[in-house]
Amino acid sequence: MTTSYAQSLLHALVSCPSVTPTEAGVLDLLDAELTKLGFTVTRLKFEGDGSYPVDNIFATRGTAGRTLLFGGHTDVVPPGDLAFWTSDPFVPRLAEGKMFGRGTADMKSGVAAFVAACATIPADAGIIQLAITNDEEADSINGTEKICRWMADNGHRFDFAIVGEPSSTETLGDSIKIGRRGSFSGKITVTGTQGHVAYPHKANNPLPVLAAVTTAISATKLDEATEHFPASNLEVTTIDVGNPTSNVIPMSGSLRFNIRYNDLWTPEKLALWIKERIASVDAKGTRIDFDIVGTPSRSFLSPLSDDVQTLTSVLSERSGKVTELSTGGGTSDARFIADYGPVVECGLVGPSMHKADEHIALADLEGLTEIYAEFMTRFFASSSR
Repeated sequence: MTTSYAQSLLHALVSCPSVTPTEAGVLDLLDAELTKLGFTVTRLKFEGDGSYPVDNIFATRGTAGRTLLFGGHTDVVPPGDLAFWTSDPFVPRLAEGKMFGRGTADMKSGVAAFVAACATIPADAGIIQLAITNDEEADSINGTEKICRWMADNGHRFDFAIVGEPSSTETLGDSIKIGRRGSFSGKITVTGTQGHVAYPHKANNPLPVLAAVTTAISATKLDEATEHFPASNLEVTTIDVGNPTSNVIPMSGSLRFNIRYNDLWTPEKLALWIKERIASVDAKGTRIDFDIVGTPSRSFLSPLSDDVQTLTSVLSERSGKVTELSTGGGTSDARFIADYGPVVECGLVGPSMHKADEHIALADLEGLTEIYAEFMTRFFASSSR
């Protein structure tokens, strides 16, 4: 049942064109499947906070024992130019032992695998919770963060959580993510006095100051690597002036940057560091403004607990190799779950994520389902801690 169920479920999920935040029937499908498996399904719709309304699912099964939470998302990025796809991205295609389609790797495969794994676990083994959002690929405002808040407000706690995002590097299970770097974005604007280039004494060009600010924030190393994280990194992503002519000194110019940071920093510390770097530059009569763009995501590191050891043991026994404990990559919804309990990311190999002809190996899908099932068996067999 497990092997065929995981594949058929993934096929059905990919067939739903659930580009954020359009649900396109994907949550109705999961609602029906989970109800068959004995889960109590709660549909949660969140809206507001400057973002679009989002449909979500919280499902739970079991009344006693340890509690395991699986997290995932059903929304996908747009397919892009269809000319680069071999076939319709929302009509799953099987070829050469692979399934092709938007969302196969990121991350409907993870959802299919943990639902299929749950189907193999006795209903009285322990408490299984599923938090599934349709808002991970875009704003991430009315999705997992609010599901977790709702769970806490309604007394739903968990002992350990697994997010089914692609985490493997080259082969299934060779890596899991035990934490993530934080992400901090900002904009710096330098405003001077506009004027004619022939009369520079009547103007104040902001661009030399902007260039100095760019150097000040990008040429200074933030830190060295820590035990589990690489060094923090700041990248200037754009410098904009918007001046279409060559005989006008512009009024202002701006730059945008992003910092991927380790566990030495918080958003508050980074904001202070940026302000200090700006203060080191001679403003030369211009005005320098700094704004944080969006909501920073904090770095997190889950404790290296017995549950992490259990999971890596399952993976290593299957692969015959030591599983790497990683904190690399971008951000994921695990950052929201980490505020409420220990969480890791464990999923497939994902080099085709967000690309045309996105795909996964069907053998890896079955393997991930078996990994989740074996972990749950051992997790629920362990005594309460």
